[in-house]
Amino acid sequence: MTVKPEDGDRILRDNFAPWVLDLGLTVEEVGDRRAVLRLPWSERLAREGGGMSGQALMAAADTATVIAVSGARDGFVPMTTVQQNTTFQRPIVGRDVLVAVRITKLGRTLAFADVTMTAEGDDEPAAHATTVYAIMG
Repeated sequence: MTVKPEDGDRILRDNFAPWVLDLGLTVEEVGDRRAVLRLPWSERLAREGGGMSGQALMAAADTATVIAVSGARDGFVPMTTVQQNTTFQRPIVGRDVLVAVRITKLGRTLAFADVTMTAEGDDEPAAHATTVYAIMG
C-alpha cells in the first residue's frame, strides 16, 4: 500500500490524542522516507510576543515523523518517540508552518529522522529537529 496524503490524515485522526488533533495538522505530501505536514497559524498556539510556541512546533515535528515512518513502511504501525532534539532559529508569526520530514535511517526497530520547520513563504528554516522512533509493530 502506498500511503497518500488522505491516508496520512486518517492516521492522524485514528491514532493521536485529541489535543494533538487540535493543532489542525494536515498532510500535504507523503513519499518514500519523507512527509510534509502543514501546521496552520493560530493565535491559540502563539506565546507571549506573538510567535508560534515551541511546544506546538515540537509536537508537530514529533507527529510528522509518525506520518513519514508510516509512509516509509507502507502503513501505520505502533511506534513511540525515543528521542527528539529541537532548535529554534527564528520566530514564526502569522503564517502557517511547513513541517518537512526526511527519514535518514529506517531499521527494523528504529527510525531516525531530520525535521525542518519553515514558515510558509520563507526559504530559511525557523526550527530544526532530529527524532528517533522505536518501531513496535
